[in-house]
Amino acid sequence: METPSLNLTSERCPMALLLAKRATKELCCGQRLKIHISDQGARQDIPRYLLNHGFDIEQQAACQQELVIIVTKRQ
Repeated sequence: METPSLNLTSERCPMALLLAKRATKELCCGQRLKIHISDQGARQDIPRYLLNHGFDIEQQAACQQELVIIVTKRQ
């Protein structure tokens, strides 16, 4: 099963963070979501928010200007 993807590369913080919050809120325990981020503020804020709110994250650098994280809901 392929992991769904959320492309936030055209969004800047705080909108990128808001969209990531909305998308991850819909996840059930154990579900995964791949998020693409390019804004520098979002690259810091989104992983921090997710770690503090019951998610595991794996970071994969797609290229220098884009960060790809895979989010898994813990509970």
